[in-house]
Amino acid sequence: MKAKEENQKTEFDTVQTFRKIKEKISKDLKGKSFAEIKEYLKNRSSKLHTE
Repeated sequence: MKAKEENQKTEFDTVQTFRKIKEKISKDLKGKSFAEIKEYLKNRSSKLHTE
């Protein structure tokens, strides 16, 4: 029973984390042109590969 509760807590934390990430990306991209969005994604992608 306890394992199930811990699993549910982990899922909730995952949802909350992804929500924060989506909100940050949305805020970063607001008002940007398509070219600026492409550059943002290119830069973010290269940072992910180096971490």
